[in-house]
Formats: sequence, structure tokens, C-alpha cells
Amino acid sequence: MCSTFSLAAAKLCCIKSKKERKFLQPKFIVTTRARSQVITAPNKSSSVATTTTQLLKQGIPHSDLHVREIVERQSQASTCLGQQDACRKPEFHPSYLDEAYARCRSICAEYAKTFYLGTLLMTKERQKAIWAIYVWCRRTDELVDGPIAVHMSSAVLDRWEERLEDIFDGRPYDMLDAALTDTVFKFPLDIKPFRDMIEGMRMDTRKFRYENFEELYLYCYYVAGTVGLITVPVMGIAPESCVSAQTIYNSALHMGIGNQLTNILRDVGEDALRGRVYLPQDELAQFGLCDKDVFARKVSDGWREFMKEQITRARYYYNLAEEGASHLDKASRWPVWSCLMLYRKILDAIEDNDYDNLTKRAYVGKTKKLLTLPLAYTKAQSPPALIFQ
Repeated sequence: MCSTFSLAAAKLCCIKSKKERKFLQPKFIVTTRARSQVITAPNKSSSVATTTTQLLKQGIPHSDLHVREIVERQSQASTCLGQQDACRKPEFHPSYLDEAYARCRSICAEYAKTFYLGTLLMTKERQKAIWAIYVWCRRTDELVDGPIAVHMSSAVLDRWEERLEDIFDGRPYDMLDAALTDTVFKFPLDIKPFRDMIEGMRMDTRKFRYENFEELYLYCYYVAGTVGLITVPVMGIAPESCVSAQTIYNSALHMGIGNQLTNILRDVGEDALRGRVYLPQDELAQFGLCDKDVFARKVSDGWREFMKEQITRARYYYNLAEEGASHLDKASRWPVWSCLMLYRKILDAIEDNDYDNLTKRAYVGKTKKLLTLPLAYTKAQSPPALIFQ
């Protein structure tokens, strides 16, 4: 899990054909702007080096995901944090909270080293909040993918959701929960995106195939897009930003979609060993592929062409993310830019492996990571760009 934000950054233009559109957006997403822009997806393969993919800027399906409602509740809550019900606000001994946040910090530093370095530039209160959120998200994910996943059942997730409600009611179960409880009473966080993430874990226990990108998009929202909705209030929006809060939140969701699509492409081979295929079945079929080809772990020309389309889609969402990172509070931008740039390099690594993500795992080496951080820091210093509505 990483901090996720995005905004329409690249210039988009009209789609040449229905086929191109199908590979880039879920069918149910509605167009939100008529003005078009152009995105060129860089590709290292010489056969597609000059390819320019034209995409139509599309918005978030608010009616299905209720993102607008989340934004409104979190925006309203930010104006009345100081007026919260004193009876509901939990009282923790300062030393207990210090230890709780210290544990969250240690977990973040161990499992998200690059992101953790970026959090060190934030204000102290934001640091602690992001560490607490990271730990809760990690614990949630490990219910399905961690060492205790063999004991997973719907009852376990139901109980986890009850614990989430207790956290928001000021009744944490353990020390790590206490850190999040303190965070939700300091920042305007709504419970819905947390619940939605748990729903994503439920999907992982009962759904192992995705018929089309519409289904996959919803899964990506639940397990990753929610992270952006959760963290925007903590990261803060730059006072000089000229775009609406809704635009920033839409951007955060897009970044999460891009990150999760990248995770899926990186982990195709590993997921196949577990009998899982997180790829649109209808798109596989259009390239003459099926689950059998994934399980056979053989990289064919059809597979390479299929992967080029999938990588183009992931880059599309990152292109939407670029300027969104610059509309956050200046002290919060570096970890976001680091995440954005490093995740993009995973896609580059898949290309470097000749699209073999069936038997090889794409990764970004330590040297490349270190070289990326200064550039990400430079990007983080740039003021928010003017986005015409």
C-alpha cells in the first residue's frame, strides 16, 4: 500500500476507435469534460516506439462508488473538528499513544522503506497519522494475503469491520488500533473508504476471475483507490491550489487504480501459482489467450501485445496523477511523487524483461530508487499548476 493521489495532468484527445477505448476505461465511467488532451505512453520496444495512444478523459462513477458523498462528509468534518463530542473523544495517556505511534512507525519503516523516507518531510502530526493508516491497511490486507490467510473466513472480516467501527467510536481493541483512533479524531476521516477496503478483501475470498475491465476497476477501487480517499485529508491540499476538493479526491482515486493495475501486472506469475488471474478475460480472448496460457507461463507474441495494452492503461492513470501530486500541501508531496515515479519504473522493468511477468518478477533496484528520490523531491517543490476547468 502506498499513498495515492492523481489529477488530469496529460493532454488528452479523442479515441480513434472503440477498440482503443475498451482497453483503457471501464464501460460505466461517464465523461466529465469535453476538452481533450493527448497522452503518449512511452514504450521501450522498438516496434511500438512511435505509437501514440489517444485517450478520452473520463471521470469517476460517483453514483456507484459514492465518492462525492465521502468528499462532502470529510470536507464538512474538517470545519468542525474542534467541536467534536467530548464524550466520544477517547483519552489516552500520552506515553501510551507515543508507544502506539512508535510501533506504527517501525512497521512502516520496515515494510515501506522508500515511502517511509518521504513521510519524514511531513509535519509530525501528519507523519503519525499516515503511519497509523498504513498499519491498518497492511493489517487488513494480511487478513487475505498474509500468514494467517489460511484461517480466513467471512466471519473474520465481519469481526474486523466491527473493530473498525469501534475505532471510529473511540473504543480501540489494541495499541495499533489506538493510534488510528487518535488519528480519526484529529483528521476529518470518513469510515466509508475503510469499509470499502474491507469489501475488497471479501472480493479476494470469493472472486478469482474478472470478466472485463469494469469488474477489475471496481476491485482496484476497493483495494487501492480507497487509500487515496483516506489519506487526502491527512496530506492536506495546498492553500494556493486552484482546483476543487472533488477534483483532488478524483485524482487520488486514479492514482490508486494505477498502482493496483501495476501490482497486478507485476504479480501475474505469482498469482497464477495460486490459481488467480487478475486480468480482464474478454481482453485476453481478443489476443487469442485464456487462463491456460497464463498457467502455462509461456511468453508468446500474443502475450506481449496484450501486455502492451495493459501497461498503456496503467500509464494512462499515472498521467492523470502527475499534477494532482502538486496540489497537495507542499510538505506532503515528496512521498507521493516518489510513489508515482517508482511505480512507473515497475512498468519499465516489465518491458525490460521482454514482457515476461509470468516467470520473472519486475522490480526496481536500490540504485534506481535512490536516484529517483532527488528527482521526486524536485517535482515536489513545484507549485500547483493551473488546471482549467
